Amino acid sequence: MAGSKADSLFSLIPSVDKILSQPRIQDFLVVYSLPFVKSAVKGVLNELRDRIKKGSVEPNEIALDGVVDQIGIRIQLNLVPKLCRLVNATGVVVHTNLGRSPLSTRVAQRIVDIATSYSNLEYDLEQGKRGKRNAHLKSLMKELTGAESVLAVNNNAAAVLLALGTLAKGREVIVSRGELIEIGGSFRIPEVMTQSGAILKEVGATNRTHPRDYEQAINDNTALILKVHTSNYRIVGFTREVSVEELVQIGKQHDLPTMMDLGSGCLVDLSAFGLSEEVTVQEVIAKGIDVVSFSGDKLLGGPQAGVLAGKKELIDKMAVNPLARALRMDKLTLAGLEATLQEYARQTNPAMSIPALAMIARGMEELLDEARQISSSLESELQDRAQVVIEQGAGRVGGGALPTSDLIGPRVCIRPRDFSASRLEKALRLGSPPVITIVKEDYVMIDPRTLLDNQAQMIPQLIAKAFEQIQGQLGIKYQRD
Repeated sequence: MAGSKADSLFSLIPSVDKILSQPRIQDFLVVYSLPFVKSAVKGVLNELRDRIKKGSVEPNEIALDGVVDQIGIRIQLNLVPKLCRLVNATGVVVHTNLGRSPLSTRVAQRIVDIATSYSNLEYDLEQGKRGKRNAHLKSLMKELTGAESVLAVNNNAAAVLLALGTLAKGREVIVSRGELIEIGGSFRIPEVMTQSGAILKEVGATNRTHPRDYEQAINDNTALILKVHTSNYRIVGFTREVSVEELVQIGKQHDLPTMMDLGSGCLVDLSAFGLSEEVTVQEVIAKGIDVVSFSGDKLLGGPQAGVLAGKKELIDKMAVNPLARALRMDKLTLAGLEATLQEYARQTNPAMSIPALAMIARGMEELLDEARQISSSLESELQDRAQVVIEQGAGRVGGGALPTSDLIGPRVCIRPRDFSASRLEKALRLGSPPVITIVKEDYVMIDPRTLLDNQAQMIPQLIAKAFEQIQGQLGIKYQRD
């Protein structure tokens, strides 16, 4: 924009003090703090200055009333929670992008109880003096896993980092090339190892690693043998993997500790649900691995956490590492993890009380009945505006677990008549509450497996609302029977 015109527009921008004196802004100041309101004012004014420089603003946009309107909108937008509840209709149970495993009401209430009061987080009630926060989990986790000791930190990546930094800093850790995984968010085992100060020693080939590969790699600088569960992929065909038992034997022969990063952290046998390939924490520890690490918010079904379980001598070393303090859990996570573990100790089936396991365990008949109810309601709501059919689909456990196992079940498929499936998907995703769906070809798909509470009853109304919104945008008129 030419200098003289820009200068004249800049001169029209009202001052901060003048804006703050306006009645509508004064109303905001009754409810919100001066720094918060002032920040919104300055943000709007800075945006106006930038637009003047680019020549994309008109004089009427700088008028006092218009500026006040923009500030009001900015304040309201800043107050809208960015983290919100949504409907997961994807059929992916442990959905990493959607918060992983949802907690049960009982576990969530336990978190609320601790959050709204003081607690004995680091206070030993029996001794009447300072205690250790990790002590709250020890006895229960030891009983459930069979480990000599446990240590919990804020996620599994942190658990791996702490273990490597404690047991192998400056020394070599032997890992099979076929287990140098990368998971979501570009988390890579080699990079975590570098951050820990340990030295990676790769052995074997991508598809075949033999016990002799580990044997030949051991030297005076070897500190640890690490096995990594390839939770989010499988290598098939001409393959050879060194078993946990073989790795334990090698470690014993050479007086070296062994560790397994188990990733998902399953505590129950999933074979009852037709999923038989996920090893449990108890099985690995029973086979003699010295340290196992796993997540709290995947198949375990709890809050985000990383658990280290194994030999007391090694766990104790990790507990006194200064890094352990930086990686420790807060009281809310600790409360949620303890309450989740208590569900496994109850006589009832954990699949009945832990939402993630309950969704995995849902039977075909139950899912089909729910799909039919959704389909029938949609046909009534949409009439001839869309084709609604039920088709079989394959959900996923998710969270990097069981990548080759499908959770077969019905899907409600909606094909809009007057607009694209992608347009409907976007409207549902931006709705209130957001509904995250699957789009395949010309259909938006709803998988009932991952619907919670009364969400199946909500879905038809939310989809009908999205249809009305899109029809309004496109100027499509619809006469309901």
